[in-house]
Amino acid sequence: MPSYNIVSHTQSFIFGEKKFIVQFGEFPFGEEKGMLTDVQLGVVSPKELGIGNTGDADKKDYFVERDGMRFAGTHLLVDMWGASHLDEPDFIDATLREAALVAGATILHSHFHHFTPSGGVSGVVVLAESHISIHTWPERGFAAVDLFMCGLCDPYKSIPVLRRALTPKEVEVKEIRRGSKPPGGASP
Repeated sequence: MPSYNIVSHTQSFIFGEKKFIVQFGEFPFGEEKGMLTDVQLGVVSPKELGIGNTGDADKKDYFVERDGMRFAGTHLLVDMWGASHLDEPDFIDATLREAALVAGATILHSHFHHFTPSGGVSGVVVLAESHISIHTWPERGFAAVDLFMCGLCDPYKSIPVLRRALTPKEVEVKEIRRGSKPPGGASP
């Protein structure tokens, strides 16, 4: 049996300031069970953190501030070579959903398409904080993954999930800070 968990579905509940997520799926030794995860709500405003411009109390600002830079969110472009399971849409869906939860994101829905005859998969997990998408070429062992998240989500936490599940021989990650100040442009 593989050492990773395959999450078949999740259900979330919000009580006060906590978000509880119950994950159901197949775990090692073929057991079907639920796993309760307790996570803090993933997005807060700068006012709630006591930083930044807090002029309008009703407006939330989900821009990120890191390394002295202010931007909309972190967009990771992940190229994987020598990867496996690239022709299995249900497996990829479960993997991307797990990657989203580990990063602290809120899943809204997902959609995957399985191409024939090559068997490639294209799909997206739509998040309240943006998205995770994938396009695979199983005949080449290649997957192109986009991880774009705003707020307090950390897309870098998704990468170990992808590595464990898709077992690539080589991974390249490029970071783009979306919505950062363009040269000579207005401040975000």
